Amino acid sequence: MLAFLQDLSLLLVSANYMVGGYQFMKKRDINFIFAVIVLIAMYLCSSCLSSVPYEGGSNSGSMTGPRASKGKTFKNTGGGRSNRNLGGGKRNTRSRSNGSVEQQLGLIKYDREKAWEGITLFAPKHHTTTHLMDMDGRILKTWNSRYEPGQSVYLLENGNLLHCCFTKGNRAFIGGGEGGRLEEFNWDGDLIWSTWYSDNKKLSHHDIEPLPNGNVLLMVVEIKTKAQCLEAGFSSGTLRSDKIFPEYIVEMERYGSNNFNEVWEWHIWDHLIQDVNKKKTNYGKPKEHPELLNVNAGRRAAAFWNHANSIDYNPKFDQIILNARGQNEFWVIDHTTTTEEAKGHTGGKYGKGGDILYRWGNPVMYGAGSTRSQKLFLQHDSQWIPDKYPGGGNILIYNNGKGRGYSSVDEIVVSVDENGFYPRLKPGEAYAPREQAWIFTTSPRTDMYSTEISGASRLPNGNTLVCAGTVGRFMEVTPEKDIVWEYVNPSCGNGPIRQGDRVPLDQRGHQMNAVFKVRRYPLDYPAFAGKNMTPIMETLIKQ
Repeated sequence: MLAFLQDLSLLLVSANYMVGGYQFMKKRDINFIFAVIVLIAMYLCSSCLSSVPYEGGSNSGSMTGPRASKGKTFKNTGGGRSNRNLGGGKRNTRSRSNGSVEQQLGLIKYDREKAWEGITLFAPKHHTTTHLMDMDGRILKTWNSRYEPGQSVYLLENGNLLHCCFTKGNRAFIGGGEGGRLEEFNWDGDLIWSTWYSDNKKLSHHDIEPLPNGNVLLMVVEIKTKAQCLEAGFSSGTLRSDKIFPEYIVEMERYGSNNFNEVWEWHIWDHLIQDVNKKKTNYGKPKEHPELLNVNAGRRAAAFWNHANSIDYNPKFDQIILNARGQNEFWVIDHTTTTEEAKGHTGGKYGKGGDILYRWGNPVMYGAGSTRSQKLFLQHDSQWIPDKYPGGGNILIYNNGKGRGYSSVDEIVVSVDENGFYPRLKPGEAYAPREQAWIFTTSPRTDMYSTEISGASRLPNGNTLVCAGTVGRFMEVTPEKDIVWEYVNPSCGNGPIRQGDRVPLDQRGHQMNAVFKVRRYPLDYPAFAGKNMTPIMETLIKQ
């Protein structure tokens, strides 16, 4: 940028000088015009020759081969042995001039001894096709929708695919992660059930959670006006908009080809507290009520106030995690309640109705600690680790790190007894733990920096599958933090691109090969029983 300004200044000074000279040399019009053209051409050429693209590193194996950049190798900085490293050119080279990124695509690394073999499901954020992929990057199965994902997809045990849709049609709700429609496809790709959940009062968004009973938990936002916010105790200075979209959850029982029953609901709006207006019914001291959400704590309330982006279910405790990005924390709530009990503060197995049972990430939200106590930064994909996996019962989070400049995957050990009860807090006390038990990030840390979307999940062998969403990068890492499998999504808005093609950027500067999150299923997952798992494509990369 400095060089650009220097060159431009020189050009303007020269042109000004020549214009001044032009007043005294009118007979030399042709020479003057020619000189200006020469100067402009010299400037353009010097800019092209002097521009040096930004080189971003990455944890991968040594990359060589017929498609690799001439005379360049890329060293492994991630640790761990690799017995398969594929070539394919420079990686993560960002050019500010043309809005694109040069990035090696497809399978980068596969350590067969240390990686956990399974089948990976992913849906490119800007395309309408969902893919099942083996460990070698071969495509086994695809499903096609009319809609881009909005945002998650799940493979059910019966072989059907649940696909959240990004419908773009509801202008009442704008702010990120919009959905509005849910689809179910059978293994053969036929649309067998679908429904809209979108009107001027509500909108489904981001994520769902399939339940063991066949129902689905749906994340939804509703509209509250500025008048309703003020009545709920929001101070006028807290609001950044004339309306906000607080979260609620619906349990959906599907039937027929497009029908459903709503069998359970929970609304965060029923569990608010404030210490500004004593005349309001929800007035109280937030530090004495960590089970309630302080409407005036944290950052100023944007329209997508809570901006929840993931939901998870614990069948052992019958509890739900809702990841509240807008508050830099996640909440655990009781699913044993009735809908009526979920509106209040008593009832259910845990006796608190729909109040928050446990929360973690930003204790300032309930009057504990200080800004230094904040551990989560606009995070995604908070979820329990399955009991039978290493770290079972702990909670895993993709900590996007927006504002601190790098992303990480964080694991915490939760203080909960065998029956699902959490400790009672003293006023001003924060929920344990004070620190994470395990943190993974790359070296350099900016290599997996993803300010939006993204996710992570524990695998049965103790490894962790990571999706750095905005850069379309999937990694499997060991407990020792070695990368043993790595893949970069080659599918963009118009479908797969070739190795060596630049990955375009969207209007926010995110790569068009972005992926919301990925999941890996075991080879013996019931969905695959009796199915033809012969690869239909050797690679997703365009040939």
